[in-house]
Amino acid sequence: MKKFIIFTGLLFLSVAGLFAQAKQDALVLYHNGKYAESVVVCEEEIKENPNRVESYVVMCWALVKNKQYSQAEQKAQDGLAVSPYDLRLIEILGEAKYYLGKNNGAMEQFQKYVASAPDSSARVGSAYYYMGEIYIKQGRYQHADISFTSACRKDPLIDRWWVRLGYAREMAGNYEESHKAYEEALRLNPTNVDASTGRERVGKKL
Repeated sequence: MKKFIIFTGLLFLSVAGLFAQAKQDALVLYHNGKYAESVVVCEEEIKENPNRVESYVVMCWALVKNKQYSQAEQKAQDGLAVSPYDLRLIEILGEAKYYLGKNNGAMEQFQKYVASAPDSSARVGSAYYYMGEIYIKQGRYQHADISFTSACRKDPLIDRWWVRLGYAREMAGNYEESHKAYEEALRLNPTNVDASTGRERVGKKL
């Protein structure tokens, strides 16, 4: 009987260990670019525990990376029903809405996110970038300038963001500052065609 109890206990610990490992795998799969597999693991985790917010977060990240934007929107909303103030879900819901063309809804989520997220949060720069893109679509170029500037301050090594900052300033008629932004993009990536042509356009207006 004693041996049986010990065996049962070891078996339980082994199963529990495997289950814990499976729960960790969703994030590992996501970081390895295996988005569909990550979603499957998260779905299983949520079946086991419908209140597991981490699973909703990783699932939504994976769904957006896999361009399953409608599903990401729904799952983010489901996750926020469990944890209404989770900033990660708020931001990823904004991304899902952005890619679905729901610009007003996306802007609302991004504004919530940047208003509350610590400056050290990994996605603050991305949130400002998406806000800048929405402002450009709306023809609000000064607002786009502010958003892209914030994005570039947060993550100054992304040449595309400097290009979009240059474009926003160019559209606002701020040619000197636009030229500087295009120059910075080219410093980061000398082969960036958009930065090169943008700098040439603006240079003719200085």
